[in-house]
Amino acid sequence: MKKIAVLLSGCGVYDGSEIQESVFTLLHIQLNGGEYQCFAPNMTQHHVLDHTTGSEMNESRNTLVEAARIARGNIKDLALLNLNEFDGLAIPGGFGAAKNLTKWAFSGPAGDIHPEVKRVINDCIVSGKGILALCMGPTVVAKALEHSSHHPVLTVGTDQEKSPYEIKAIAEGMSSIGAKAEMKSIREIAVDDALKIVTAPCYMMEANIAEVNANIAQAVKRWFEIL
Repeated sequence: MKKIAVLLSGCGVYDGSEIQESVFTLLHIQLNGGEYQCFAPNMTQHHVLDHTTGSEMNESRNTLVEAARIARGNIKDLALLNLNEFDGLAIPGGFGAAKNLTKWAFSGPAGDIHPEVKRVINDCIVSGKGILALCMGPTVVAKALEHSSHHPVLTVGTDQEKSPYEIKAIAEGMSSIGAKAEMKSIREIAVDDALKIVTAPCYMMEANIAEVNANIAQAVKRWFEIL
């Protein structure tokens, strides 16, 4: 049975992990015969947004505590993650990936990455463990492997179909720090067989919940085949 560490970045698309992507990731890990354990950095998240208006709230919340909502309380501090106990690492999307795990949302590829996040991703690559990254998750992988000898094949979507985001600019940002960015639609995934990395666009594209679920199902199934 494959055992997967799932890296969350809070709870909610605008300031944490995208909830639907996170839940579908957990579901499809289990449907493919795996089991999972959720982790998150024990830190104050960058900010808190009102998800009905998108406006910033005068609050302070903890990334680990918020992510525990998705994990139904079964979550651990990322600092305690020992990859020797797992077969791979999954990173759902949401802007917590670009605000809490990295600072891509504010500084693009020049932004910082949380040191524990960088450690875990690099440990995955060195030990031959696989990585699944969804939505904005691939930017975290690209940032973690910057200045390394590894050039992961990654996707955040395509600029040939409708998207709420600047796919071309994000893809160019990943390429600027050493990744090999590919354009993929909501019906496709990118696979790096050598590094055992699978990435999928999910809500980076203009998609409905069924399409995102199908995209994640496709990605997890393929990922388990190469783990």
